[in-house]
Amino acid sequence: MHAHHWRHARRHGMEAGRAFAERWGRGHRHGRHGGRKRLFEQGDLRWAALALIAEKPRHGYELIKAIEEASGGAYAPSPGVIYPTLTLLEELGYAKVEAGDGKKLYSITPEGTAVLEAHKAEVDALFSLLAETRARHARPAPEIHRAWENLRTALNVR
Repeated sequence: MHAHHWRHARRHGMEAGRAFAERWGRGHRHGRHGGRKRLFEQGDLRWAALALIAEKPRHGYELIKAIEEASGGAYAPSPGVIYPTLTLLEELGYAKVEAGDGKKLYSITPEGTAVLEAHKAEVDALFSLLAETRARHARPAPEIHRAWENLRTALNVR
């Protein structure tokens, strides 16, 4: 919570502070999303992870990178979020783990495939949102970025 949210919470009670923080979002400088709607709502990460391991078995780190790439770098789940999600998928019977090289490799189970198919509309909507986010946050190639920086420097020198 941002500093002024804490002051509000102390003055008006913690629930009022939470309501204030939810309404106004995290601080623009400190919050990752700057008050905008979260990219992943409750449970969405579960479907994204399950869909990605349905494509091919993956390690937790590979899932983090795949989600980051799918969002164009706008979002990368932390290990503290992705690993509990994978554990939940395993406990629900939707994913299984194969140990190897000291890393857990997650793959989808037949139950996971069935539940993923049952939630196909949600999964498709989620990946559409990721594609839109990637398009909005697309960064130019490094060569183009360098050319812009060179042009800006040349204009500033004049």
